[in-house]
Amino acid sequence: VRPVESGGKLVQAGDSLRISCAVAGDTFDDWAVGWFRQAPGKEREGIACLSTSGYEYQDSLKGRFTMSISDANDVVFLQMNSLKPEDTAVYYCAIVPEGDYNDCLWPDDMDLWGKGTTVVVSS
Repeated sequence: VRPVESGGKLVQAGDSLRISCAVAGDTFDDWAVGWFRQAPGKEREGIACLSTSGYEYQDSLKGRFTMSISDANDVVFLQMNSLKPEDTAVYYCAIVPEGDYNDCLWPDDMDLWGKGTTVVVSS
């Protein structure tokens, strides 16, 4: 069981983009799932996560970035609006068994990671 991200591409500043994450042959029913990103030369940071407690967001990105899940609970999305060059990063999806973490926005608390999808925002 490993997440697989998709949808990253080159966009222009101000554009919107939605990226996706799925777990082949499984759903997110028993997992907390989070979106993270890592920009060149920077540490990996949490963007948003979904657990039985609901959605949580990094304060600085809330409002521009929105996480959602499909009706079948098998795909999660990250809708990104008003993209900026500083949003350029590799975007990762990660999962952890429900209850087996303290903070699903904290990378070290997550268990299984996808390989990431690259988003480049040109100015």
